[in-house]
Amino acid sequence: MPLSQKFRLAFLVVALVATAGCDQTSKHLARNGLSDRGVVLPGGFGELRLAENPGSFLSLGDSLPERWRQILFTAGVGVGLAGLLAYLALSRGPTWLSFVGLALAWAGGTSNLIDRVMRHGLVSDFIFFRAGPLHTGIFNLADVVIMTGFAVLLFDLWKRQRRRSPVQ
Repeated sequence: MPLSQKFRLAFLVVALVATAGCDQTSKHLARNGLSDRGVVLPGGFGELRLAENPGSFLSLGDSLPERWRQILFTAGVGVGLAGLLAYLALSRGPTWLSFVGLALAWAGGTSNLIDRVMRHGLVSDFIFFRAGPLHTGIFNLADVVIMTGFAVLLFDLWKRQRRRSPVQ
């Protein structure tokens, strides 16, 4: 059953307000309370450490010239997010799970774009986890929302694929 346009718009507004509200608040707290030395989490499981990221996910592209970063990460991402918003608001195509996954990715991406625009091309990251020799890159709450959205999309794809393949 297709989602109504009113439901889609309401969900998008709630997803954006919740994501950007929590993400921007946590980034503000990190910028005002953390240094680049950070705070080690109990058990050495990770740390909270402020890093201003000029690149994209996991600092990809941070060594590009500033002009290219502006074009790719501000203008390009802005156009992509506007296109995704139009698709989510107007299309009846995606399943409800795909819609939720894409909406979460859009909300997280939009919050990071707000950060980039307001902070002259930088995105504040501050969360780092490790378990023994394994560790994450440094990230923020918007990144968690984006990755959750992708996980929902993969789950939906897996579910649909499973329905299509014959039982053996």
